[in-house]
Amino acid sequence: MKTSLVAIALLATSVAACSGEPASTNETGEVAAASSGLIADLGGESRGPVYTKNQGETLALSGYDAVSYFSGAAPVKGSDDFKVRYQGFDYQFANAENAEKFQDNPMKYVPQYGGYCAWAIGANDALAPGDPEVYKIVDDKLYLNFSKDVAKRWQVDIPGFIKKGDKNYPTHDASEHYTS
Repeated sequence: MKTSLVAIALLATSVAACSGEPASTNETGEVAAASSGLIADLGGESRGPVYTKNQGETLALSGYDAVSYFSGAAPVKGSDDFKVRYQGFDYQFANAENAEKFQDNPMKYVPQYGGYCAWAIGANDALAPGDPEVYKIVDDKLYLNFSKDVAKRWQVDIPGFIKKGDKNYPTHDASEHYTS
């Protein structure tokens, strides 16, 4: 069913883009916006801060395809053509298949600690940007770190930093944002 909805949304977006007319509605009555590439809005509220480059933006994971981290290859940038909104933030994907996988189980793919640096939240109870190219999958969860040097510090006691991070992160309000 989700494959059909994705196909319908993509088709409506393509037709609208080519014809210059507004996008049509899908089976659930939502308008598929031609320019946004938004495939689905899964709803939900963020349980904590999610890192975006600038406060107030909604692009999560710096536009990287969250599903691509779990493929065994290097993560890839997503496309604005394949975007899924989850808990108020937009995740981009390299293709419709990855967008569909994300829709089936978003909690599996979203980065821990909202994409903030796993070491900073675990070691210092602080928010620092996570670099989407400095990551590690631990127990089938995605963790980002600020830099390769910080990742080396995190690797000294990954289980300990995760335990502390799991305790610290929920104490931060969803409206918080890293500021330099």
